Amino acid sequence: MRRLLPETDRPATSPGTECPDGAGHEWSLDELAEAYAYPAGAGTDRAWLRANMVSSLDGAAQHEGRSQPISTATDMRIFGTLRGLADVVVVGAETARLEGYRPARARDAFAERREAAGQGPAPAIAVVSRSLELDFSLPLFTAPLVPTLVITGAGAAADRMDEARRAGARVVIAGDAGAVDPARAVRELAALGFRRLLTEGGPRMLGQFVAAGVLDELCLTLSPVLTSGDAQRIVGGPGLAVPDRFTLAALLEEAGFLFARYVRI
Repeated sequence: MRRLLPETDRPATSPGTECPDGAGHEWSLDELAEAYAYPAGAGTDRAWLRANMVSSLDGAAQHEGRSQPISTATDMRIFGTLRGLADVVVVGAETARLEGYRPARARDAFAERREAAGQGPAPAIAVVSRSLELDFSLPLFTAPLVPTLVITGAGAAADRMDEARRAGARVVIAGDAGAVDPARAVRELAALGFRRLLTEGGPRMLGQFVAAGVLDELCLTLSPVLTSGDAQRIVGGPGLAVPDRFTLAALLEEAGFLFARYVRI
């Protein structure tokens, strides 16, 4: 069974768009692009930050350190769709290392949409790192279609910033001393023309965005598995004094996996 909440059941402010129903139907990338389109105004009036995460039934964001074991093929199609719609993909340095991040690629399925939106052929990857202890010889830095950004604080080592630039990366200062200010990172990216923002984690970095009050949307895949163990939740870090309230914008289901979109109230 595959379904999306009907229009009458969705909040009036929902940015979602209905997808076709029907047993045996595999959503095309174009249909998914319609279902996950950024809301009107995002990318023009202001930046819009969405997160894409996967969780097991018992709240684990990974299994044995990686998200792939709790994912599914449809989840990966949505993953690719969200990238195909974004200006920039923001990721923490640890997640970039663990998941083996490579440059985003141009995809024909999104070429027309990206051109119409005034976007480049592929999203940039932005790696958030306080220490800049990154391997700048990797293709992520040396061979991207769009130059990779490195977001760090003003106190980062000058030699590491120089090495990042020599590798072809664009260094973005978004904080004082060694820390990165998540709200400032969003502002700096928007000032560079990156306003449709997508973060894929990890949990600690997402926790910083949540704590700063700058997360607009959460795209969450709920995987019908139990992992037990002590894996991180999708959001890490200190708790909020007042829980941040989101509303369900859209819900897809396939083979027990739930693909939900939540937007800030």
